Amino acid sequence: MGYKITNIYVITTVAVIGGALFGFDIASMSAILGTQQYKCFFNQTGTKEGNCGGPTSANQGGISAAMPGGSWVGALLSGFITDWLGRRGAIQSGSVIWCIGSAIVCSSFSIAQLVVGRFINGLSVGILSAQVPVYVAELAQPSKRGKVVGAQQWAITWGILIMFYVSYGCSFIEGPAAWRTPWGLQIIPAALLFFMVFLLPESPRWLAKKDRWEEAHEVLAGVHAKGDRNASFVHTELQEIREMVEFERQNKDASYLDLFKGNMIYRTHLGMFTQIWSQLTGMNVMMLYITYVFGMAGLTGNNNLVASSIQYVINVVMTILALVFIDRWGRRTPLLVGSTLMMIWMFANAGIMASYGKPAPPGGLHNVAEQSWDLSGSPKAAKAVIACTYLFVASYAPTWGPVSWIYPPELYPLRLRGKAVALATSSNWIFNFALSYFVPPAFENIQWKVYLVFGVFCFAMTVHVFFAFPETAGKTLEDVETMFTTPGLKPWKTTVQFHHVRRLEQGATHSEKLADLQAEEGNAQVPKSVAKETSFSQAE
Repeated sequence: MGYKITNIYVITTVAVIGGALFGFDIASMSAILGTQQYKCFFNQTGTKEGNCGGPTSANQGGISAAMPGGSWVGALLSGFITDWLGRRGAIQSGSVIWCIGSAIVCSSFSIAQLVVGRFINGLSVGILSAQVPVYVAELAQPSKRGKVVGAQQWAITWGILIMFYVSYGCSFIEGPAAWRTPWGLQIIPAALLFFMVFLLPESPRWLAKKDRWEEAHEVLAGVHAKGDRNASFVHTELQEIREMVEFERQNKDASYLDLFKGNMIYRTHLGMFTQIWSQLTGMNVMMLYITYVFGMAGLTGNNNLVASSIQYVINVVMTILALVFIDRWGRRTPLLVGSTLMMIWMFANAGIMASYGKPAPPGGLHNVAEQSWDLSGSPKAAKAVIACTYLFVASYAPTWGPVSWIYPPELYPLRLRGKAVALATSSNWIFNFALSYFVPPAFENIQWKVYLVFGVFCFAMTVHVFFAFPETAGKTLEDVETMFTTPGLKPWKTTVQFHHVRRLEQGATHSEKLADLQAEEGNAQVPKSVAKETSFSQAE
């Protein structure tokens, strides 16, 4: 099999470069679309050299939305690609497609070419954002799964931060090189990802699905037991995978239609709404159009860009909390706390802007139509809006940001996981696509009421999560499957099972695992895969 990296943290570091590519796109477009070099090259509205208006609002919306539109298509295609080529093959195909798209974007001489290049970039982001979490989730130990899958979100935040400052620095270059350079530099990490993936192991669950059991055993031993093929946890997990594969082979080959049959539709809606609600928090809107928001607060030029970049730093730093504690916190608690806090900051911003602001002159502030509300006459109110925006980002970063990537891969059985996560991720991108079009005219037409809309969404998702989202933390992927097939599941009564799975990874026997589960669940619903006397004796 050749040399393979087996440290799960190194594997994750390489794989989540795919997440950083999404961050590069968000930050580069946010930083570049306001520069005169970009506006003058693609100028459609202004005539005076050096003070160009850039593309029309409709065309700029198309340029911005091309990437999430492509991501929607890429996410759906990724389900077929990953079943065919494996998790590693899907990641490598995404990295190649990104290089092609970036080459087209950085060499653009027309808006049409720019849209095509960004759509191709989107295909890559859709594939990578769907399959990197699946790959890492299927490799990771249960007690570390949230941490390493959540690194996808951390990589996105780093991608945003790094590319924002790269794009900001390049904005001082004269001519089209100001935007060609950052879009061209995006090729480097994608090329690195392609070659580094050759050193990573394939998902043991995908290998098992293809009857490559020796390779699956070797990968589990390398990643979970430092190469010890006889470790009890390796035997336990291999046996659970074997049972799951044998069970699933009694069913026909998976298709997207299977996600909407029987009780699977419940899990399908959970995965899709995790991603939909993540978009409807308004976070990506804050990232992409933050210069509009701070422009309404009276910031201009470099002051606006620097103030906008602070939220990217907050995003990176606060996501660290999730990487450290998410497997102990679980999934439900961060989602509930995050949406509640974000609702507060959204309503606070709406109240401040309604009370202290006024409509901007025709054409918007600084001739930017989307800056249609003026807070510059009330410095304290403007500072309060900026503070609430920073607090909003700080609330999203350790909660919905990482959990929206962690939760969907944990919900589904092996035969459907690739396609199910692809469908869930496609929901993210179609709503991202819609919001890219909705928000600029919304700022222009309903002004501060945009914050009310997202505040209501945050309230709705809080209620939905409480009554419908069960806890999946601290369980093997096979135990999660058993939880969903156990009658009488009440999401609000499920708990985090962190300590028992840690003991299992450290060599606990079947009876000890069962005792831990009974203690943590209060003898409620012990997964059948644990309670029954299976071949755990082999592991003991």
